[in-house]
Amino acid sequence: MKVIVSLAALAFAYASSARAGTACEDLTKLNLPHTEITEARIVAKGEFAPPPGAVGGPETGAAYRALPGFCRVLATLRPSSDSDIKIEVWLPTEGWNGRLEGVGNGAFMSSIFYWNLAEAVSQGYAAAATNTGHEGNSGEFAFGHPEKLIDWGYRAVHEMTVTAKAIITARYGNPAKHAYWNSCSTGGREGLMEAENYPNDFDGLAVGDAANPMTRNQASTLYSTLAVNKDPAGFLSPAKWLAYRKAVVNKCDATDGVKDGLLSDPMACKFDPREMECKSGDRDDCLTPPQIAALTMVLAGMKNPRTGEQLHPGWPVGANPNPTMVVGREPEQVAIDTFRAVFQNPNWDYHTMDFDKDIALSDKLGNRLMNAVDESRLKTLFGRGGKIILYHGWSDANISALLGIKYYADAVEANGGTSKTYNSIRLFMVPGMGHCGGGEGPNTFDKMKAITQWVEEGKAPDRIIAVHAGSNETVVRSRPLCPYPQVAKYLGKGSSDEAGNFSCTTPQAPKLSRVNAHG
Repeated sequence: MKVIVSLAALAFAYASSARAGTACEDLTKLNLPHTEITEARIVAKGEFAPPPGAVGGPETGAAYRALPGFCRVLATLRPSSDSDIKIEVWLPTEGWNGRLEGVGNGAFMSSIFYWNLAEAVSQGYAAAATNTGHEGNSGEFAFGHPEKLIDWGYRAVHEMTVTAKAIITARYGNPAKHAYWNSCSTGGREGLMEAENYPNDFDGLAVGDAANPMTRNQASTLYSTLAVNKDPAGFLSPAKWLAYRKAVVNKCDATDGVKDGLLSDPMACKFDPREMECKSGDRDDCLTPPQIAALTMVLAGMKNPRTGEQLHPGWPVGANPNPTMVVGREPEQVAIDTFRAVFQNPNWDYHTMDFDKDIALSDKLGNRLMNAVDESRLKTLFGRGGKIILYHGWSDANISALLGIKYYADAVEANGGTSKTYNSIRLFMVPGMGHCGGGEGPNTFDKMKAITQWVEEGKAPDRIIAVHAGSNETVVRSRPLCPYPQVAKYLGKGSSDEAGNFSCTTPQAPKLSRVNAHG
């Protein structure tokens, strides 16, 4: 009875304190460092509509219509004389779970991903997002504006987080009990920058398909584009890439014990592109010798042409690089803009890329600015009980899955080995998943449940159940995601579309060795 009374008293005290918080509209009066709160108002249930031109998402219309009521706070942060960081903080009017969830961005996009804010609020979180300090979707904002480049690189997310915590405390009369990061791609890079540079901002981070290190990852895009265009006869059409993927799956599909169209462990697949050599003329389902040479170069990854040093991991077999953005006739613009921004040269031409000198210079200028490359700095986060869940789609066509493995391997090594890090950071490779989602495999899983249980209950994620839904949103397949290097192995009985019929086992195939991808 004493325990029950005590818990009830705590709950009453918490509720009373929350009632003593600030009215939503009065949050504009908050006096916070280099912060101007420009708007604070209640948005009633189902009444939110994103501003014109906002980036959409899956089922966003339905998600907004079901969105509970919340206090929407807009603010501008100016930590430097050239800063103009826009943030939004959404605070549930009822049922706040006591947590903050920060969500990230994509490439150089200034767009706030409103559907991510909506998802967080629908689950009871107070949520925060930022435009990273600029407008537009290119890197042009950085030319002549080094402070804005710093804001985009790391400062905007940190300032957003500090300000969001202060707004939460003012609104509810209590600080957030825990803060979490949940994002992918550039948002994944932002999460790693936070973990290394500001280990007190978040207690747990779910980091997916991270575009990190930014400069070398985008250099790899340029390297791959140049490789497939060096010899006009070596260019692979989209049909050729599909044929390559099909050939790999046909050969290695059953290595996990079941033939289901998924490669649970592409590292165990022994495939030589020469197996696809055309025997009787060029066709879409085979490769010519020049195409084999180009494909082999792309799969091997970026190397220093002068020293032969491995500068960036290649690609796992069967994971086709994006045929328009990575191995097309031209690279994606963000790859070019990255180097124009870092070099502060709007006329820089990727055709002149020196994969010796330019990589070294971009390392010097980009490390710590936009590259999370000092994994030893995770010690502070881990030392205070912070956790990181990394995940990466094996079929990611934009960012090689081997890059996700590399960051994990480097983090483990830099922090004392697996025995000292296994309760702090884990990696989950997702068979068949594309860039941050999609693909033919089970690609939907509850990252927030996994990270919050790990941080708050000490329940480490020994497996995470992922599902794949059909066209009518009915689950058609589930599969356990296993902590790397474990893979899901079919037990030989029951449906191969049910997660319960798989176990997590450690494969015998050799794993990615440590390579110098940081400079």
